Amino acid sequence: MEILKKSIVFIGSFVLLYIVFEVLTGLLQTALYTPDLSSMNNIVSQEAVFGEISIIPFLASLFAATLAYLLSKRVFTTNKK
Repeated sequence: MEILKKSIVFIGSFVLLYIVFEVLTGLLQTALYTPDLSSMNNIVSQEAVFGEISIIPFLASLFAATLAYLLSKRVFTTNKK
C-alpha cells in the first residue's frame, strides 16, 4: 500500500510541476523571441516562419521529474519518523 501512496504522490507532483514548468518556459520563450525581420522583405509572402527547436521544455520536464521524485521521497521519510 505504501508503494501505491508513493506513486500517487510522485505522479501528482510530477503532473503539477510539469504543467507549471511548461507554462513558465512557454512564457520565457515568448518573451525572449525575436522575429527574423529578413524574412519580412516580401510582404505578400505566404510562408509561415517558426522559431528554432529548443531544449528548454525537455530540461523543464527533467527538472519537474527530479523535483517530484525528491518531494515524494521527502514526504515519506518525514512520515516514518
